[in-house]
Amino acid sequence: MIDWALIVESLPAYWRGLQVSLLLMLICISASFVLSVPLAIARVSPNPWLAKPVFLYTYVLRGTPLLVQLYMIYFGLAQFEWLRESAAWPLFRNAWFCAWLAFALNSTAYTTEILAGALRQTPSGELEAARSLGMSTAKIYRRILLPSAIRRALPQYGNELVMVMHATSIASAVTIVELTRTARDVYYNNLAPLEAFGLVAVFYFAITFTLVGIVKLLERRFLKHLQPKSADPAPTRP
Repeated sequence: MIDWALIVESLPAYWRGLQVSLLLMLICISASFVLSVPLAIARVSPNPWLAKPVFLYTYVLRGTPLLVQLYMIYFGLAQFEWLRESAAWPLFRNAWFCAWLAFALNSTAYTTEILAGALRQTPSGELEAARSLGMSTAKIYRRILLPSAIRRALPQYGNELVMVMHATSIASAVTIVELTRTARDVYYNNLAPLEAFGLVAVFYFAITFTLVGIVKLLERRFLKHLQPKSADPAPTRP
């Protein structure tokens, strides 16, 4: 039998954990999007001095587990005496900052590749038309390439948003009390795995469903011109 009284009693704790998870997700995706735009431009640059370092960054960050990256930032960097004696130490001893940094850097790597792929898919006709109007490279990126690439990247970026939301569940590894940590506390205190983890699963499903729905609305709004047009109905005899 499901202990509904325990679920109701635990809701305030889950609500606090939900707020932490959502806040962590929002600040991470905000930072990663801002960082990924210039990195994506460098990634598709014909200049190898710009493209190769960005490729190495995305290759390493996407090729190693996020949990390992979080441990290296929170626990590993603390071993360096020069960091502990620097002005940056108050930041790196803070679990929130380390979690934000790890998640933001990891998400930046994925978002950079998503935007770089969308930039490469820009129709050549758009570029030729922009150049024929005498636009500079900066103006082409600002008015043509980036807006078009961001619209095309929406489906893949929606998946990245969901992945970042799910990734916040490992923030408890550095003492942050988010949704998953709340569920673990409820389980340890009451030995009720179905109620503890079942309720957190409902929360994650609701967040995922909401994020996917928002992205779908944005796709219909900004990618409407890419949707195949329905054929006109055949004329009927009077």
